[in-house]
Amino acid sequence: MWHTPARSALVALGAATALVLGAGAPALAQGGSDGLNDQRLAPRTQFTMQPDGSSGATEGGEGIPNIDSVKKTIATYYGDPGTGLANKASSPYIAEMGAITASLSTDLKKKYNQAIKQGKKPAIVLDADDTTLWTYDMEVADMHFNFDPVEQNVWVQERRFPATPGMVNLVNEANSIGYTIIGLTGRSADQKAATVLNLKDVGYEGFTDDLYFTKWAAGDQPAYITCATAKCTTVEYKAGTRRHLVQDLGYDIVLNIGDQWSDLMGGYADRAVKLPNPTYYLPSPNLPGQNDPTMHPQTRFSMKPDGSSGLTAGGEGIPNIDIVKKTLATYYGDAGDGFSNKQLSPYISELGRLEQQVMQPLLNECRQASRRGTNPAVVFDADDTTLWTYDMEVSDMHYNFDPARQDVWVQNEAFSATPGMVSLVNRLGDAGCTIVGLTGRNSLQKSATLENLANLGYQGFTSSLYFTKWLSNEPQPSYVHCATAKCTTVEYKSQTRKHLEQDLGYHIVANFGDQYSDHLGGYTGRVVKLPNPTYYLP
Repeated sequence: MWHTPARSALVALGAATALVLGAGAPALAQGGSDGLNDQRLAPRTQFTMQPDGSSGATEGGEGIPNIDSVKKTIATYYGDPGTGLANKASSPYIAEMGAITASLSTDLKKKYNQAIKQGKKPAIVLDADDTTLWTYDMEVADMHFNFDPVEQNVWVQERRFPATPGMVNLVNEANSIGYTIIGLTGRSADQKAATVLNLKDVGYEGFTDDLYFTKWAAGDQPAYITCATAKCTTVEYKAGTRRHLVQDLGYDIVLNIGDQWSDLMGGYADRAVKLPNPTYYLPSPNLPGQNDPTMHPQTRFSMKPDGSSGLTAGGEGIPNIDIVKKTLATYYGDAGDGFSNKQLSPYISELGRLEQQVMQPLLNECRQASRRGTNPAVVFDADDTTLWTYDMEVSDMHYNFDPARQDVWVQNEAFSATPGMVSLVNRLGDAGCTIVGLTGRNSLQKSATLENLANLGYQGFTSSLYFTKWLSNEPQPSYVHCATAKCTTVEYKSQTRKHLEQDLGYHIVANFGDQYSDHLGGYTGRVVKLPNPTYYLP
């Protein structure tokens, strides 16, 4: 009815610029009221991310790899069907590991012979976790990407870990050639016996207690390790141990293999080999005076939102989930406790710029449409559009959504306002636009959501124009028609907007939402996409 594609516009604040197409611009988000030309309403696929999390200060919300898409990409890479368990027979990870180990195998004998000819004792040094023993099932199915040292110790002592793909054959071949096989891990001294037994359980040959190095118990720091402070860094420990092996014990470390850059930094090896591992990141400063630019995670990534890049990107080409978390913390001003800074952060600054950018044009449109009597309305999503969920998502759920915990937060009306949105909503209402809520929250959460909004100072939201998802035992609205019994977000939201325009006579001036699925399907007016890299709802 009032849907006019020619004046629709997309407003999305990304890395450093905003894309704004106004009344004189061609339709960007949709080409018709059915919304079948929404191809521009899609997440970014190219990202720059520094390993220290600092990109959260510069890249903007759309420029940070969305953590849900990262998880999907990692799952694809490991052949995880969604259970948190890696495919043990076939996956892109297994294929990549096969290529790496096959390449290393080709000159094992040659390198050994060269070392022997020079009167050296050739050795190979190997890390444990995700170098010789595979932790994916623990990290994902058990810990859900949130490391728990107590639970890790259970896995270690019970020797639950399978072998890292391809590594048993490589190590055993090296052992049969004559290499000394040396273990060097960040696991603790009281985990040493179980670790060596676990390695034997899964078929490794050559590891021995006397040449398996673990982190020492308090007061037992080896004399050959010197550290700048009382607590040694990973590189100080591992490089110092390799120095001891070379300078004190006379070994020639032909290969040093690890899944973390900190396993390899600091020298004392002829060759360092990095195995892929996007499931966690253990940084450590290099030794004083050493700065090898090759010992550094990748910083540029291509990642599709559906996780399919896990088939093609390779382990180093997938955004490391721990680095993504650091980047998100920087963006939201989170000091490390899972709580966002409520006064100052790159996120708050970005929202402020976006709100300033859209405010005056929308105020003008609300006033003009109201004077014309065309029933102007602005539609707002709830979570991370009007109500801010970061503290729940991170401090409480640790990026693992729990609907039961979410309902506690909803019923307790515990959410703060999305920065700047109270003023924006109220001013648009004062300018003559009807304020409409359209959320994926369910009908039993409607009352508490409206009270939460009102308690925060929002004006204009009413029960009659606040749309929530119906429960399975409730009738589906007659104006919503879905392809299957379970409606998609786009079916529900776009057809509700269609109902607003065609049945209720409203003219949607703008649609605010933090997910692309809040906007797809047409009947949106001006599309205002708010940044949110903390979850993805396709």
